[in-house]
Amino acid sequence: MGPLPRYSQLVNPHNATQSLTARTVLEYIIIVIGIAPMALMVNWVLLPHAFVGGGLTGICSAIYYMTGGWFPSLFPEYGGAIPVWLTTFVFNTILLIIAGFTVGWRFCIRTMIGVAAITFWYRVIPILPEPIISDPWVGAIIGGFVFGLSLGCVLAVNGSSGGTDIVAMIINHYRNISLGNIMLACDVLIIASAFFLPLPASMIEEGVNTTDLQIRRVLYGVAMTISYTLAVDWIMSRIHRSVHLMIYSVRYAEIASAINSTVNRGVTVLDGTGWYSQKPVKVISVLVRKPETSLVLQIVNELDPNAFVSIADVKGVFGAGFDKIKTK
Repeated sequence: MGPLPRYSQLVNPHNATQSLTARTVLEYIIIVIGIAPMALMVNWVLLPHAFVGGGLTGICSAIYYMTGGWFPSLFPEYGGAIPVWLTTFVFNTILLIIAGFTVGWRFCIRTMIGVAAITFWYRVIPILPEPIISDPWVGAIIGGFVFGLSLGCVLAVNGSSGGTDIVAMIINHYRNISLGNIMLACDVLIIASAFFLPLPASMIEEGVNTTDLQIRRVLYGVAMTISYTLAVDWIMSRIHRSVHLMIYSVRYAEIASAINSTVNRGVTVLDGTGWYSQKPVKVISVLVRKPETSLVLQIVNELDPNAFVSIADVKGVFGAGFDKIKTK
């Protein structure tokens, strides 16, 4: 049995020294499992409440509501409606084929895994007749937040569940438009379309104007989209957050070597002068991911408990072992 993977090999997906095969398998597992809560929220909250959120999920949900009772012999378990898992698979397959010939097939591989996973979970998780969260506002917020946490975990390992992600990549390939703006425009159009969809019986309230109910339905979709967007940002900011450590120690060589070999991070040793003592000192400068901070501190504490350490959060780190520089 070989040595166990180092801590940084699990928390840093961009580490160039770790096994490519092991890293890829781990990321695929995270994609498949991480997508499951998304399907849970759709089949247990969004569809039972008849919400229309953003992205391809919103489009497939709208088709599900509109086609209710149209195909009783084909989809009896869905009340004759075209199921979300089927439209998700069909639309994503078409988009992936287009993306393969435009953006490149390398981009599509991970997305294929995500599309297969989301289709599978939509198919095996039953749609509840009643939502697990009865209040629609609470359902929109909590459902959106869980959906976003799930999506954030998938995006953190460079995965995707398909949908408007693929559309954005295709458009961005030909036009200098940011991915965020493209996806925002798609979400706005999809959510706004809910106003024109027929209301399900569960949303009709006696004495309440139909227009008011349609507006309320759109607002539910807006609340859900805002909630999941905040959740995605929350996850991504924590996973990709980095810190800068400055370590002052007489045992700088041992500490630097240990950080190199254990954390797999580059270390810079700077020359300095202690102004009080007027003696030369060595200062270790190292950038690590936030989860790796405790490992560095453990190394310092074991080798030199009297070392002086300062830690500062940094907004972004780009380069080998961290994030790629993005211009769009």
